[in-house]
Amino acid sequence: MFQTIIGAVSSFMYSKLLVIMLIGAGLYFTIRTRFPQARLFKRACESVMEKPDDKEAISSFQALMVSTASRVGTGNIVGVSSAICIGGFGSVFWMWVIAIIGSASALIESTLAQIYKKKGEDGKCYGGPAYYIEAALHCRPLAIVFCIAMIMTYAFGFNMLASYNLQSTFSGFSFYDPKVSPWIIGGILAVLTGWCLTSLVRRISRLAALCITEHLVCKSQTVSNFIEEHIAGMLDRTRHIQTSMRPRINPASWTR
Repeated sequence: MFQTIIGAVSSFMYSKLLVIMLIGAGLYFTIRTRFPQARLFKRACESVMEKPDDKEAISSFQALMVSTASRVGTGNIVGVSSAICIGGFGSVFWMWVIAIIGSASALIESTLAQIYKKKGEDGKCYGGPAYYIEAALHCRPLAIVFCIAMIMTYAFGFNMLASYNLQSTFSGFSFYDPKVSPWIIGGILAVLTGWCLTSLVRRISRLAALCITEHLVCKSQTVSNFIEEHIAGMLDRTRHIQTSMRPRINPASWTR
């Protein structure tokens, strides 16, 4: 019963409601902000390379890496592969379009966080969605609900899923013991997390910048090698994307 309700709500939100809301909001913000994806692209690249005035502060690049680390994961890989399997090669083009449109929403979220941030007694700034929900919408209960939902999501959702996925990647090795290895890997993750939290944001940002940079370098090298070895196939897939860009919509699926 409970699983049926959760499945129905999830199916409705992720296949209909959120798709319409996110695309609609992205288009609205893109038009109202005069296409910042293209207009401010150069400025965005320059901002990433800016050095902070305070040596103890986090650089723009480190902030970007922390943000990237909290977004990129196995869900992206599985989501992309699932979209291609279900929608064909043309879905790649539409994922590019949605990513560009969605970046306008991300810009608005970040801008609101800067506008409504507050400075604490220690001189540090605090902000985020909960702050501008309370300040702009004047709805403290909604801000509290948002905070509780985020705490539950990150404490029992993302972190547990990420740690499970990490330890499960070792299951293919001969030394992996289902009864012992997960505990060892979990203990190492707990120690690393505690080490990061003792210095809070600066240590987390440095570790994220190092890991994400290494990840991007390895991924770029892998992609480059793959393109070199399969250049003919890549050109053929590009033609498939161009000829499959027309969305395939089944009206009957919206009435289920």
